[in-house]
Order: sequence, then structure tokens, then C-alpha cells
Amino acid sequence: MKKSSIQNTLLAGLMTVFASVSVQAQEVGKVISSTPIIQQVAVPRQVCNNQQVVTGGQKSGAGAAMGAIAGGAIGNQIGNGSGRALATMAGIFGGAIMGDNVEGPGTPEVKNVQSCSQQMFYENRTMAYNVVYEFAGKQYTVQMPQDPGPTVRLQITPMAPAANTSYSNVPPPGSAPRY
Repeated sequence: MKKSSIQNTLLAGLMTVFASVSVQAQEVGKVISSTPIIQQVAVPRQVCNNQQVVTGGQKSGAGAAMGAIAGGAIGNQIGNGSGRALATMAGIFGGAIMGDNVEGPGTPEVKNVQSCSQQMFYENRTMAYNVVYEFAGKQYTVQMPQDPGPTVRLQITPMAPAANTSYSNVPPPGSAPRY
């Protein structure tokens, strides 16, 4: 194979590759205005409060014990015979209840109690930007996720002509080209 035929084959292959790649151009448009689109959004937050709570406190149990002993002794002296055991038991129970009441509610205790709840707060957030820009003497509007600044980069891709578009230098289908 000749050197020129190898070069022609490589050249034809490269031309085929470049023809299949879409042609795009990078252009810049001038931003005329950029208006934020603001939306109110519900945001849940946990809110906690500390409160002081006073409780009755714990009793020592000494009043009930002392009352049970005193009530048992008195009941034992009141009863006779087989009724003595019943009177002692009634004295123990009655004395325990009375002694507990005499002791009182106990020493009050102060405790810090934390209560939490989830509340909704509303915030204004920028969701996107309505951007008006100028390119090639025309104005265009687009919605963008960020503010583009003073210019917007554009990706220009050529498109095939529509089927009903006619050009004077393009021959109609089926006819021979004229040059």
C-alpha cells in the first residue's frame, strides 16, 4: 500500500469522526436582570423548656412505724381472750394510718423537669432566579438555580433546518445540483 493511500484512509476516517461529533460554540449573554424567586418553607425545630416542679417529697416512714407500735400496744391492752389478737391487729393498722398522717407530707423537693416539643418555623428561602439576558440583539428569559452574575454563558448548538424551509442555493430533493 502506498503512503498517500494510507494518509487518505486516515484522513477519511478522521473526517467521519469529526462529522459525527456535534458542533457547539460557547457564547456569552449580558444579564439585564436577575430576580430571586422566594418561597416560604416550613422548618421543624425542637424547642425545649426547663421548669421547676415542687413535689411532696418522700416520707421517712417513722410516723407509720411509731403509730403501728403505739396502736398495737393499746389494742393489746384493750382486748381480752381471743379478741386480744383482733384488737392488737386493729390497733397496729389504725396506729400506722394515724402515725403516717401525723408525720405529714414530708420535705418538699424541687426538681428541674425538661419538656420538649416540635414546632414549625417559617423561613423565606430563595429557590431559583428568573434571569433576563440579551444575546445577538434579542432578550431571553430563563430560570436558573443560582444568580449568574453580570453575564451568562450560553451553549450554542446548530440545528438542522425544518423540513419546509427552502434555501435558494439548495436544490429541491431529487434534482441535480447546479453550480
